[in-house]
Amino acid sequence: MFAEIRKIIAEQLGLDESTITLSSDLKNDLGADSIDMLQFIVAAEDRYGILVEDEEAMQLHTVGDVVAFIESKKE
Repeated sequence: MFAEIRKIIAEQLGLDESTITLSSDLKNDLGADSIDMLQFIVAAEDRYGILVEDEEAMQLHTVGDVVAFIESKKE
């Protein structure tokens, strides 16, 4: 799951995948802004067939948060 999420983030933000870790903060470390976050959430919803509520999205700060959240939604 982490490898898939890392690839999506790297593509959307134009980053090298090797720079993205589970502890990477989406905004502070990776430079994602609110539009990037929205695009990423839409991509995750489409790819994994999940629905992310606005309140849930606000709680996703690190790549690890995203991975854990998507894994919990897929169960």
